[in-house]
Amino acid sequence: TYMNDSGESVRLLVRRYGVDPEDLVIVHDELDLPAAALRVKAGGGLAGHNGLRSIRNHLHTDEFLRVRIGVSKPVSKERGADHVLARFSKRERAEIDVTLEQAADVVEAIVTDGVDAAMNRYN
Repeated sequence: TYMNDSGESVRLLVRRYGVDPEDLVIVHDELDLPAAALRVKAGGGLAGHNGLRSIRNHLHTDEFLRVRIGVSKPVSKERGADHVLARFSKRERAEIDVTLEQAADVVEAIVTDGVDAAMNRYN
């Protein structure tokens, strides 16, 4: 599905595999973080993210775990979609590549050590 409709697929997977939404880990882009920044968050607001809104609407909760990957703010709110779909600069791409590897490590840490330990290690 499209990102804005990702809740449809997430709901089906959660139901099929019996996953508690509080154990669900969503990895997503985050306009409120500088490019290549990485943060772990348990539940909370959606910061205007349409994909997270779709997931919340389909699961009827926002108490899922998030691995947030910064993409920085666009020059204006109206340019948000263009911003997240644009290519990174060469420097940003190199930084994002490292962040993506770290994001995979964060998900593994959440599964093996728990979200609190992952937040302490990576936030």
